[in-house]
Amino acid sequence: MKTIIDIKSLKKDYHIGEVTVHALRGVDLAISQGEFVAIMGASGSGKSTMLNIIGCLDRPTDGNYLLDGVNVAGMSKNERAAIRNLKIGFVFQSYNLLSRTSALENVELPLMYNPAIGARERRERAMAALEAVGLTDRMDHMPNQLSGGQQQRVAIARSLVNDPVVILADEATGNLDTRTSYEIMSLFQELNARGKTIVFVTHEPDIARCMTRSVVFRDGHIIREEEVRSRLDAAKMLRAIPVEEE
Repeated sequence: MKTIIDIKSLKKDYHIGEVTVHALRGVDLAISQGEFVAIMGASGSGKSTMLNIIGCLDRPTDGNYLLDGVNVAGMSKNERAAIRNLKIGFVFQSYNLLSRTSALENVELPLMYNPAIGARERRERAMAALEAVGLTDRMDHMPNQLSGGQQQRVAIARSLVNDPVVILADEATGNLDTRTSYEIMSLFQELNARGKTIVFVTHEPDIARCMTRSVVFRDGHIIREEEVRSRLDAAKMLRAIPVEEE
C-alpha cells in the first residue's frame, strides 16, 4: 500500500521568551493510502502541532516529512502553500465558511488558486463535491440558511474539490450534537470506503472508534498506536438514536 504520510524523527520547538517548549520530541508516523486515522491526546500533548505540520501550515524544527513522496520538511512558506493547495483538504471545527458566499461559491474557493482550472470546470467540480455530500438542493444557500451539520458538509465538500491525497479534519464534530456528529462520521466513513485517506483529530473516544487506527499523543510523543477493534458503524449508530433526542 502506498504511503501518503511518512514522518521520521520529527521535532518541533517553540521559543517563548527565554523558554523553549518541546511540542514534538522525535515522532515517527506513517499513514498509508486509504487509512482513516484518529489523532488523540490531551490539550498540550502535541496533536495540534502534528496536524499543523502534516497540513503544511507549519514546518518542523528537525526531522523528515514526506507527503505523497515529496519532502516538505524544508520547504519555504510559499512552497508549502502550493503543495497544500494541491494535495490536502481541510475540515475545521468551526466550518470556516465565508458568510456572504453561497455553499457552491464556498466550495469553489480552493480552485480559485489553480490557474489551470477555468470557471466552468471549477463550477462543475464544486457541484459534484456538493452532490457527493448530499447537498445538491442547498447549493445556492448562504451559511446562515444551513444547519450546523449542513455547514460542515459544505466544508467537507470544499475539502474534496481539489481531489486531495489526504483530508485533515480538526475536531470536525466538536460543535455538533450527537445525532449530527454521527451523520458527519457516516459521511467520512463513506468517503474512506471510496478510498480517501483521512486524518482526524478528536478528543471523543466514540468518534475515534469510527476510524481504522488511533494514534495517541502525550508530551510530544506517540504513546500508543493501535488498530481500532470493534469499529463503530456511524450510520448504524445514527439509526439507533431515539427520535426524541433529535
